[in-house]
Amino acid sequence: MRLSVPVDRKVTMGLRCGQTVSLDGTVHTGRDEMHLRALEYHRGGREIPVDLEGGAVFHCGPIMVEDQGKWRLVAAGPTTSARMNSLEPDFILAFRPAAIIGKGGMSTPTVEAMKEVGCVYLALTGGAAVLAARGISEVKGVEWLDLGMPEALWILEAMELGPLIVAIDAHGNSLYDQVSDDVKRNLPSIREHLGLE
Repeated sequence: MRLSVPVDRKVTMGLRCGQTVSLDGTVHTGRDEMHLRALEYHRGGREIPVDLEGGAVFHCGPIMVEDQGKWRLVAAGPTTSARMNSLEPDFILAFRPAAIIGKGGMSTPTVEAMKEVGCVYLALTGGAAVLAARGISEVKGVEWLDLGMPEALWILEAMELGPLIVAIDAHGNSLYDQVSDDVKRNLPSIREHLGLE
């Protein structure tokens, strides 16, 4: 399924865990420092330089090269999203994105914030940074470059960015929880089979 950013809440509410999607439209990168600054602006009553409502925030520290005054994306691998666990609930409630892109899942408080605003978590395979970069057709701009290349807020134009897996849906269902439950359920029989009981 191909989604256009900004993504309407009705669309995100219709997505279910395990679905494969791709994204077209503007995607913003954001790691720890970007989240911290955005929340600092918000708490101080200042506007951030982009509108994230209904948008897609990519946990990514991209590798860029500057070529004749324009930025070109070389690699765009996902960052481990758990790094943002302490910041993401407040960030989601403040800026109301429709999708978070990353790897590894997020905390229960983050999932609760996602449910409140109708946001989904889209998993991108780690180690596929060059492949992911193929889904970015243009670097539209950058804000807060003083934070450093990987931490800046990059504004990217996506064209069929993916495949992305709906790993946490807007109803709080999580593939990560399902895997954990399967492991717990199967562990006793595996231990018995291996003679570890």
